[in-house]
Amino acid sequence: MRPRTALLAAAALIAASASTATAMTAPERGAAAAAAGCKVEYKVQNQWDSGFTAAVTVTNTGDAVNSWDLTWSFAGNQKVSQGWNAEIAQSGSGVSAKSLSYNGSLSTGSSASFGFNASYSGSNALPTVFKLNGVACNADPGGPTDPPDPDPGDRVDNPYAGAKGYVNPEWSANAAAEPGGSRIANQSTAVWLDRIAAIEGVGTGMGLRDHLDEALKQKGSGELVVQFVIYNLPGRDCSALASNGELGPTEIDKYKTQYIDPIAAIFADPKYASLRIVTTVEIDSLPNLVTNTGGRPTATPQCDVMKANGNYVKGVGYALNKLGDVSNVYNYVDAGHHGWLGWDDNFGPSADIMKQAATAEGATVSDVHGFITNTANYSALKEEYFTINDTVAGKSVRESKWVDWNRYVDEQSFAQAFRTKLVSVGFDSNIGMLIDTSRNGWGGTARPTGPGASTSVDTYIEGGRIDRRIHVGNWCNQSGAGLGERPQAAPAAGIDAYVWVKPPGESDGASKEIPNNEGKGFDRMCDPTYTGNPRNNNNMSGALPDAPLSGKWFSAQFQELMKNAHPAL
Repeated sequence: MRPRTALLAAAALIAASASTATAMTAPERGAAAAAAGCKVEYKVQNQWDSGFTAAVTVTNTGDAVNSWDLTWSFAGNQKVSQGWNAEIAQSGSGVSAKSLSYNGSLSTGSSASFGFNASYSGSNALPTVFKLNGVACNADPGGPTDPPDPDPGDRVDNPYAGAKGYVNPEWSANAAAEPGGSRIANQSTAVWLDRIAAIEGVGTGMGLRDHLDEALKQKGSGELVVQFVIYNLPGRDCSALASNGELGPTEIDKYKTQYIDPIAAIFADPKYASLRIVTTVEIDSLPNLVTNTGGRPTATPQCDVMKANGNYVKGVGYALNKLGDVSNVYNYVDAGHHGWLGWDDNFGPSADIMKQAATAEGATVSDVHGFITNTANYSALKEEYFTINDTVAGKSVRESKWVDWNRYVDEQSFAQAFRTKLVSVGFDSNIGMLIDTSRNGWGGTARPTGPGASTSVDTYIEGGRIDRRIHVGNWCNQSGAGLGERPQAAPAAGIDAYVWVKPPGESDGASKEIPNNEGKGFDRMCDPTYTGNPRNNNNMSGALPDAPLSGKWFSAQFQELMKNAHPAL
């Protein structure tokens, strides 16, 4: 579950994601050199926009004491305003809670509790180091420190709120090496785990632990979100050859044991408990089962196979179950984009199949923190010069060639509406949405400055639409695209964050056939000379020329994205 006001706890040696923990102190120095030890439970009982109420219980695990003074430092701008059952004083970020006359004596194993109200703004980050009578509760002189207790119920509502984003050093180096690239080289982007070898690292590249270790270095004393794309299903991407994967349609057991299980084990390492780990789970898979199967004009034999064998649903369910067991992991399931699922025939059935996957292979809806739209796509965040409710010359914009009876014209309106639909089919009412804005800015000289001419519904849309693709179904290395909104938390109602999941400058697919050992095929939608198929109403592909394999660095695309950025760089 993801309660809006999460029950949070911290102890001396653990990160903010754990519930309670015990830590033994070293002996005190001085005249009263009794062996001190404590267990601290710190819980946020209630939280609102500008304040919170906390309850603290300190348990003496060392020698008996006649009085106690528990101290800690806040990581943010929290300020205690009122306390009870302790004498609480604050100087800067440091807080001291001293016993009163009636609760100072603590024999071995006994506890005292107190509470307080406090104000805050931004992130209400938890204290992570406590001291009992001046001795830090972070070392056990007789043995190793205790690991944190897992408690998936302690996730924060929005992992992006008050947190920095992880900067992938490998992507950052590629970006910085480009002329002008230093302007965005420090943006947070996701790390794609697109094959089993990526877990350990391909060649000299960084593996999963390398990224998590680097994330700990970048974290410092604050909160940090590190994003990973879980992307290696059997028969992966049954409708687009450029992103086919290494596993065959029936290799579900290999997916579970050699891919998901090792990732889950690394995520669960207590070393990484202080990180907020966000996963984007299996892009394109579940939407393909709705739109590209069952005799539709867009159906493919490969998608029909994956629907029949159930391995997309099983794989997603298994991933959600195993990764959702890790208390500091936040799963966001891929939900296509408005130009894919916005039509009536697709909208409801897509929510239904996501519920099916979220309750397969031991998963429950509580393993889903939210959903992500527009992953690695180009749909405009907001169409500024028309809405779905507009009419021109007596016709709805839905009748235009561009909108083509879709109920949504941009990504944010779709994401908010799809969130409501997902809640209606049984997902938690507090789920949040992410929108990938890495390449949907559509700035530059081609960006319109007002509505199109009202001569007809088509002139109105064509002259005023922000999204300048030839067709909304075009998805590969789109010409004219630009960087979109920079990553930011809670930008709109129901939206947890705008994120850069597709790292700008990494190709969607090769524009011609390139032999490789990654299972990636040649998709004609990446060929700029291709005249299209039923998925894009037989329009030109709109792809850039001379593109490398998907995931490889594509300098020309990166330069075009910077040139057409909106907001401009």
